[in-house]
Amino acid sequence: MKKVKEIAIGGQAVIEGVMMRGPEHIATCVRRKDGSLEVKKEKFDSITKKVRILGLPFIRGFASLIEMMIIGIKTLTFSASRYELDYVDEKEAAKSDFRKKTEEIFSYIFAFGIAIILFGVVPYYLSQKMENNAIFNLLAGSIRIVFFIIYVWAISKLKDIKRVFQYHGAEHKSVHAWEKQSSLDSASVQQFTTLHPRCGTSFMFLVMLIAILLFSIVDTFVQLYWIKDLMWWQRLLIHFPLIPFVSGISYEVLKFSGKNINNPLVKIFTMPGLALQRITTQPPTDEMIECAVVAMKSALDIDITEYQNLTVLDK
Repeated sequence: MKKVKEIAIGGQAVIEGVMMRGPEHIATCVRRKDGSLEVKKEKFDSITKKVRILGLPFIRGFASLIEMMIIGIKTLTFSASRYELDYVDEKEAAKSDFRKKTEEIFSYIFAFGIAIILFGVVPYYLSQKMENNAIFNLLAGSIRIVFFIIYVWAISKLKDIKRVFQYHGAEHKSVHAWEKQSSLDSASVQQFTTLHPRCGTSFMFLVMLIAILLFSIVDTFVQLYWIKDLMWWQRLLIHFPLIPFVSGISYEVLKFSGKNINNPLVKIFTMPGLALQRITTQPPTDEMIECAVVAMKSALDIDITEYQNLTVLDK
């Protein structure tokens, strides 16, 4: 039997489906309104393998993050197009491609702006009276984490987002089943937990925690050798370019924790991220599990001809 533990697999939830990334392929499986499954499969060659320097430790994390953001947007666009065909009314569907693209661009700009204000400007402004670097960054980081948790909890109450979180749970359960070499039928996969240490939710939490420590150290050096009295907006300008480095460290920590999850110290360190996943992952239905398993099998080049009412779009 193939040593599945040596083959990395992961993905993300999309609209009415799941995207899975294997060593050589990316596959997105969506459930159509009529109950059928549609899989889009394409070749994948990570930039961290094609460009040697981008595959180095502490660099590969940010490179992988950008790469997965691009892939994520593409797969979300694909799933949204299928959802539009099935559920969106004719007037909405009749919008021109130019108008749709324009709306998408502005929505991304708006979301990015809100993120900068909510997770950057506001926490720093509220912490400006704290002169001690460690206390300033601890307070700002804590505010950022609280905002993040409230944001995730709030959107989890939306009906459509809840379904995405259920597909997120299906993705995690399927990955667990694969890693444990379990049968991939819905009943077997359902036995596994929706929580996974390598989840993007845990990654985001790690980024915010590591940022507190790193930014405190950087601020101390800046005050010693450059600006003695740092204003909150100066701290923000100094910290923002360090995000790639923070994400690089977080990526390495996440990989280490995934390989050493039974270590007591690792378990303690990963607890906050896993706790947050209790919001971002929800118990999936058997149909959602089937969708995730088909995406995973397709990404791993495993035969999926056993599934009925299935359309595969190879690219």
